[in-house]
Amino acid sequence: MSGTDRVGFRLQFRCGGIERSRRREEQDQRLPKRRLVYVVDDDPSMLRGVKRLLREHGYDSVLFSTADAFQRHNDFDSAVCVILDVDLNDTSGIDVRRRLTAAGISLPVIFITGKDSPATRMAAIASGCLAYLTKPFSAGSLIGPIERVSTGVA
Repeated sequence: MSGTDRVGFRLQFRCGGIERSRRREEQDQRLPKRRLVYVVDDDPSMLRGVKRLLREHGYDSVLFSTADAFQRHNDFDSAVCVILDVDLNDTSGIDVRRRLTAAGISLPVIFITGKDSPATRMAAIASGCLAYLTKPFSAGSLIGPIERVSTGVA
């Protein structure tokens, strides 16, 4: 096997002098897309509700009831994004986002909050979030940004 290019990985096979190649993009089309979403909220009923909504739309989820538990998790590359409550018992979701960014983790974030204010909204948007949703929010307002990022549109 040999050969790579910048557009996509090229696999080349030599069989009896005949060269066959397939592009990685063609292989990727047959593989399932990442469908995992992390959810961080200190409200157990919100965690259950979001998990149920994600499952209805074909997403798996990993739930965290504290920012500390989420930050100790070490597999940030396998998720499409994180749904992060702004007002957690142990810290601010916006601070969690800043720590992730400082650590070089570029996981897309959707902020959710039950305590909206102009200052909080501006800080969340300045942190580079996919969406900022106030509770209660519609299913579409949550699933839309997740679909966009999971398909590479966001």
